[in-house]
Amino acid sequence: MNAELFVDVTPDELSIALLEDKRLVELRKEKSNVQFTVGDIFLGRVKKIMPGLNAAFIDVGYEKDAFLHYLDLGPQFRTLQKFLNSSTSKKGGMALHKLKPESDINKNGTIKEVLASGQDVLVQIAKEPISTKGPRLTSELSLAGRNLVLLPFSDKVSVSQKISSLEERKRLKRLLLSIKPKNYGVIIRTVAEGKRVAELDKELKMLLKRWEENTARLRDIKAPGLVIGEIGRTSALLRDILNPSFNVIYVNDPNVCREVKEYVGLISPDRQKIVKHYRGAAPIFDQFSIEKQIKALFGKTVSFKSGAYLIIEHTEALHVIDVNSGNRSKSASNQENNALEVNLAAAEEIARQLRLRDMGGIIVVDFIDMQNAENRQKVFDKMKEAMAGDRTKHNILPLSKFGLMQITRQRVRPEMHIKTMETCPTCFGSGKIAPAVFWPDKIEEAVRYAVEDLHLKKLTLKLHPFVYAYLRKGFPSIFFKWRMKYTFGLKAMPSDSLGFLEFKIVDNNNKEVDLK
Repeated sequence: MNAELFVDVTPDELSIALLEDKRLVELRKEKSNVQFTVGDIFLGRVKKIMPGLNAAFIDVGYEKDAFLHYLDLGPQFRTLQKFLNSSTSKKGGMALHKLKPESDINKNGTIKEVLASGQDVLVQIAKEPISTKGPRLTSELSLAGRNLVLLPFSDKVSVSQKISSLEERKRLKRLLLSIKPKNYGVIIRTVAEGKRVAELDKELKMLLKRWEENTARLRDIKAPGLVIGEIGRTSALLRDILNPSFNVIYVNDPNVCREVKEYVGLISPDRQKIVKHYRGAAPIFDQFSIEKQIKALFGKTVSFKSGAYLIIEHTEALHVIDVNSGNRSKSASNQENNALEVNLAAAEEIARQLRLRDMGGIIVVDFIDMQNAENRQKVFDKMKEAMAGDRTKHNILPLSKFGLMQITRQRVRPEMHIKTMETCPTCFGSGKIAPAVFWPDKIEEAVRYAVEDLHLKKLTLKLHPFVYAYLRKGFPSIFFKWRMKYTFGLKAMPSDSLGFLEFKIVDNNNKEVDLK
């Protein structure tokens, strides 16, 4: 398997696309000003205690208060509060490894026993704000690295279940027990298998330094305030997925490219050369045909093999996926074999769609009915195999007698949703048709406004490829006349992401110009 990562950085948004064997399997699109990310640690303040829910609402600076359940406090919550009180006192904080741990909180206790309104508390984002809900919090803090996860206020060392060798599990556990400080726990990740002590010790010291340097600032932070921010989105994704199958990482921004190269050099020094700065004139997603895959894969209907297709519906409670055979040109010998063939192919595409759209919660799949129990088992096994590469925690149940499969997948951030329907390119939703012959006049008026009214001398006109070709046709072309008339700083660029008669003007910093 060949993996390629593409990073598209614009002033307003960061987009990350992961391709495996040229097929899009993961897509992240996030606004540049996002402040609440899974892994961020905040100093929050208790706003309201809810005894009926055995939970509290915490102010972490988000527009809606975040939710913290009693079971998410962690058994060492009293030790955490002791450390927080020490760190915010005038005398200065005490190093965690010197702190005497307090007794664990009662597993069956109530929120009122440990929290009160107005109290400050250290919390970590466990789930990003989704829909109308604020962030979900935990007080079981952790700092993730490439090979290790550091757990302050714990003394346990755990090893990933995916490391199957008993001898290697014992070696790693014995190793970490010998080098970790007191009052710190560690989770050993799968990629740590076979790693030498020097590499693990270096990463452990790096995580400890990050924890100590940031918590030393607690005295100067007022709630609500960010204590430790998660590393950059691109670096966080690389931390979890970088493996020998990666061929190349393209980044279109020099600063982010440098950051990614430094991070790759830190976790895999011999692989820095795979990070490349994309300098092409065309948008990076257009150049590598990623935009076309996005438009084909994010609709309600998704085709996948020989005319078969999926219908994907979303409700508040769950996601529903219906498998349809469609007009298959190469049908199997009988209906049962045909259903099996479609269902097996659908299992692969469904696993891809769950990962691509980052669908979480309950997913119900309606496969084509099969009478043979052995065939139903084959589909179940295929789905487990297809989702084996999904890093998100999930659970799959066998097909019911009605041909339904139930899947649960952990939801930690909002589902990726991209509109694949476009406003009518002729009337723009108004219901009134303007003659297409007048369309270049409208574009020219926008260019004139940007140059003469907004005083922009360097700007780029982004157009659908067909319109771009029309404006550049002949000599002197329409576009060349515009450059002569307004400014030679005017450039034109085709973009597959735009509708037929849609256009955008961006300034020298690639920021879209408001033409209203």
